[in-house]
Amino acid sequence: MKSFRSFTFWMRGAQALALAVAVCFSLGASDAGSRFNDLGHRLMCTCGCAQLLGECNHVGCPESGRERQELKDAIAGGKSDKEILAAFATKYGATVLAAPTTQGFDLVAWIAPFAVFGAALLGTILLVRRWALSSAGKAQAAKDAEAASDDPETRTLREKIRRETGSDGGF
Repeated sequence: MKSFRSFTFWMRGAQALALAVAVCFSLGASDAGSRFNDLGHRLMCTCGCAQLLGECNHVGCPESGRERQELKDAIAGGKSDKEILAAFATKYGATVLAAPTTQGFDLVAWIAPFAVFGAALLGTILLVRRWALSSAGKAQAAKDAEAASDDPETRTLREKIRRETGSDGGF
């Protein structure tokens, strides 16, 4: 009975902790400042400095101030994140987005790195396997050739070489 009470106590504690974490994360989710920060890190500055809009520290940047103000106005106007990103992409082109979309041809940008990695891994595995089989086949062929030689003088010479060098004939 005591273990059930202990289990119930810990289960309720875990539920309370999960609820507290959920409340803490949801409080900042609707804050305009956190939305500005989030969207500023999902957009690129168009001045050519290759920095995120929210982090552009380019001295005298002619674009970041104007783009940040556009972002603030769009957030104040009540637009959704999707609408804001679409508006920026329409105005400045798809290069303003820090990450490609997950639709259409842009999906290739997400899939290609994993596909190339998988293909390279598979190719490496097959190559190493082929080398291992090839060297095992060569070693077996050498042993078969050695066993097939009936010349006792050659066998004696090989044994002497093997003893003196400590080698088994392979590499």
